[in-house]
Amino acid sequence: MTIELFISRRYFKSKPKQAIIALISILSMCGIAIGVTALIVVIGVMAGFEQDLKTRIMGIEPHLLIDRKNRSIADYADDILQIKTIPGVTAVWPLVELQAMLRTDARVAGAVLKGVDPSAAAEGLNLPVLKLLDDPLVKPADASVVPPIVLGRDLAGSMGLIKGDIVYVVSPKGTLTPTGFVPLMKRFIVADFFETGMYEYDGRLAFVGLKNAQTLARSKETVTALEIRVDNVLESHTIAAQLRDRFDSGFRIRDWRQMNQNLFSALKLEKAGMFITLTLIILVATFSIVSSLVMMVMEKTRDIAILRTLGATRRTIKRIFIFQGLLIGTVGTASGVVLGSLLCYLQMTFQWIHLPGDGTIYYITALPVDLQIIDVIMVALASMAICFGATLYPALQASRLNPVEAIRYG
Repeated sequence: MTIELFISRRYFKSKPKQAIIALISILSMCGIAIGVTALIVVIGVMAGFEQDLKTRIMGIEPHLLIDRKNRSIADYADDILQIKTIPGVTAVWPLVELQAMLRTDARVAGAVLKGVDPSAAAEGLNLPVLKLLDDPLVKPADASVVPPIVLGRDLAGSMGLIKGDIVYVVSPKGTLTPTGFVPLMKRFIVADFFETGMYEYDGRLAFVGLKNAQTLARSKETVTALEIRVDNVLESHTIAAQLRDRFDSGFRIRDWRQMNQNLFSALKLEKAGMFITLTLIILVATFSIVSSLVMMVMEKTRDIAILRTLGATRRTIKRIFIFQGLLIGTVGTASGVVLGSLLCYLQMTFQWIHLPGDGTIYYITALPVDLQIIDVIMVALASMAICFGATLYPALQASRLNPVEAIRYG
């Protein structure tokens, strides 16, 4: 142990002559601890929201999407075989997507209609309910043949639909006749519902078989895009690079980050903003460190003079008070890290804080927390850096004391 650290510890443990110095030091440690606790909890909660959002999005959207700008993809069967040869690809399926209108006898609603290959899409999107689109065509009471459709639960609820109900899908790809434009309309029977927990999907998305979607879109044997699922979502950009090498420039290849770039960029910006805002709490708390160290320097003037006459350099004196301030900051930071991590652990384990989970406000029922060790380290380092900055001025003033004047007037 160096002499500077030894003296700093003695000063830290000893009871100062003025009680106000001890009070300010305690308040400094408490303020830093509260700031670090708040910062860790907020970052953990925001990371939990982001992770939960990614999980839900990845449950209904592909990891990679291949399409053409303003054009459909023809001869997609060969493209699918080519994509499946790439290591890491677990599922590929064609997609026909169009805006449509759903109509019953009583209600009308807009929807995004997706036509997929049921088996491949069910495996790739982890939605087993899509396999129902492969079922034989259903014959309702009027003996006509009607294909199945799978709706988002909120969409079905808004239209008052249950399993077995008939719904009309109206496509904008109609026919121009002498009497005017006639939209294309096709009957479907509600096979089942899916639920992701996000109203953006559950309230506007519907799935049908690929052939039926091609009929509604009048796309014949072409598709809108090819959707791809990979075994490691974090390596999707690597597979995307391989696909760009195999496909010509007319194809557009995007991964899940690019497809949701605005959303994830907003989350990162919000997280950075909260980090900066809550760091100000720690910054304010360090002003107390400056006050306590300045008062400590005034109280220890004679000690500083004696150390200087015994051969201590200005650098030694400066280090003593820097270590003194860092000890205060370390205790406060460590307390905040322990308390913040404990609160995050308790919420992850017991989920004490609940949220309205009816889908109108939040899509989850409990406050999500995903605390990463790197986030804790970053908070601790930021706190200690601020505390270090707060010690520089008092330590510099202590090192500039004239020992002769200090002994004479101390």
